[in-house]
Amino acid sequence: MFEIFREWKNRHFSDPQRVILGIMLIAGAGLVYFLGSLLAPVFISIIIAYLLEGMVGVLQRSRLPRLPAVAIVFVVFMVGMIVMILWLIPLTVKQISQLVQQLPGMLSTVQYRLLQLPTSYPELISENQVGQIIDFLNTGISTLGKRVLTLSLASVVELIHLVVYLVLVPFMVFFLLKDKMLLLGWGRRFLPDNMDLTETVWQEANVQITNYIRGKGWELLIIWGISYASFKALGLQFALLISLFVGLSVIIPYIGVTVMGFVMALAAFIQWGWSSEFAAAMAVYAVIQILDGNLLAPLLLSGVVNLHPVAIVVAVLLFGGLWGLWGLFFAIPLATLANAVIKAWFARLEHRSEKP
Repeated sequence: MFEIFREWKNRHFSDPQRVILGIMLIAGAGLVYFLGSLLAPVFISIIIAYLLEGMVGVLQRSRLPRLPAVAIVFVVFMVGMIVMILWLIPLTVKQISQLVQQLPGMLSTVQYRLLQLPTSYPELISENQVGQIIDFLNTGISTLGKRVLTLSLASVVELIHLVVYLVLVPFMVFFLLKDKMLLLGWGRRFLPDNMDLTETVWQEANVQITNYIRGKGWELLIIWGISYASFKALGLQFALLISLFVGLSVIIPYIGVTVMGFVMALAAFIQWGWSSEFAAAMAVYAVIQILDGNLLAPLLLSGVVNLHPVAIVVAVLLFGGLWGLWGLFFAIPLATLANAVIKAWFARLEHRSEKP
């Protein structure tokens, strides 16, 4: 048994490059997992600066010096934040408040429509089944109410955190962009001199992740815009809120679309019941998802992420369980990084075994 373990260890960890890569991955994961809540503003700033670096690079390739390029990108970023804070967030919060206020009436409407189903479709559903569904909904609404109350009690603390983030994050983003080379040079002094394998993994993952995030960003905005225009034309209540979550659902492959399908069906059923309007709303949602899956996503993400659907679902479940909402959002980039590590690890192993 010990011989088998020793042979496995010598096979995979006799190469210093792989040892360095393993240590870097463990240290990075440990830092995020154990200090994520304390250093959240720092991590958020690093992610935003990483995303904005692409725009800075485009301006620099147009022969603009780095400092003016950083200034232009930062101004665009701040304008976007101000628009979101002054327009989008208040409008979204307003719709959420209206939804919470109308929730008891909506629940009554759902119960009324459900009680009519056994009469209209006796061969499909019975009164006993309807009663079980209503009990389940009542329990869910009660639990949701308790969670909303808990959130409202903690709203003061969350507001303080939000103010701190709004001050710290833009400040750090600017200096992370401005002093990128200085900060990377400072950090490089603490790392080993020879990190060829780690740099190879990062270069491959960086290209894949950057293209994926850029493509997903455009996909989110396009799906959000199309959904909002379609739902508004249909007269669906809370069109902005629902379309926003439909757009966000593209970030979580397979699972997001399925969950939003149920949400969309529930919202349409509450408003229209079993009617032609309900069928039209579900048909529009289906058409949007078909266009996204067969046209938009392949066009924007062609050849970017070469992951099996099973691997994608496992990544969403794993990283979502570890880091919650942030894990869901970054499941695919993290899975892409893991895929790059595995490919480079075994490619180097095969290369060493081929040497005489």
